[in-house]
Amino acid sequence: MAPKHNSVLPHALQTPSMRKLSGKRIVLASNSPRRKEILNTFGLAPEIVPSTFEENLPLSSFQDIHEYPVATATHKAVEVYERLVRENPDDAPELVIGADTVVLTHAQPFTSDASYSVLPDIQQELLEKPTSKADNLRMLLDMNGGVCEVVTGVSVVYPVLRAPGYDIKCIDERSLVYFSDNPRRFLEAYVENGEGLDRAGGFAIQGQGGLLVRKIEGDYHNVVGFPAASFFKLLDLTIEEDGDFLAD
Repeated sequence: MAPKHNSVLPHALQTPSMRKLSGKRIVLASNSPRRKEILNTFGLAPEIVPSTFEENLPLSSFQDIHEYPVATATHKAVEVYERLVRENPDDAPELVIGADTVVLTHAQPFTSDASYSVLPDIQQELLEKPTSKADNLRMLLDMNGGVCEVVTGVSVVYPVLRAPGYDIKCIDERSLVYFSDNPRRFLEAYVENGEGLDRAGGFAIQGQGGLLVRKIEGDYHNVVGFPAASFFKLLDLTIEEDGDFLAD
């Protein structure tokens, strides 16, 4: 007999997706404490199984840079789903969640719903984690007084009867972060603090990095690392479109 799972916390809103998730094996393919905390806030406590995907997709293969985090999130979720099915087919997960957050420089000051396809000449630099304190300072100086775009790709993988045995649904959420015109010594103090060294873009808005930011446009949780509102809406929409999704 398969073990019982209880990923839904008592304070969760009783939305259609939360009711469907009750008693299911839900897995987050990430060891990010921030993503775990955001999901816990909204009543979901998934099992944590970090993906082994190397996150080395070539940027040159993407015509639209916004597709990059979605593809990475999908590879993470599929890798974990297939591994767990192989390890224990009698207790396969009903839902695996993958996510990847990237920071892009020089986003134009439009709403997060704007289509960048109408701006073919705009070149955005993808900011990974800083390689050093000097690299962290370079990033912050580049964004200082300006705006960057934070994009999170989220993919969910769930079992279906048709080949290859699972289906995938994806979203990308985009938020704009406006930096204050900070004095250089302020940025240097933040770099010395070390908080930004392990963060894409070199800052953490939920920590000391929030002092560098003037405002954000879009989902705050997306900037932290997981767009919870869009994620739960995706689940409810998938329930409406696919009668087998999270079926008992």
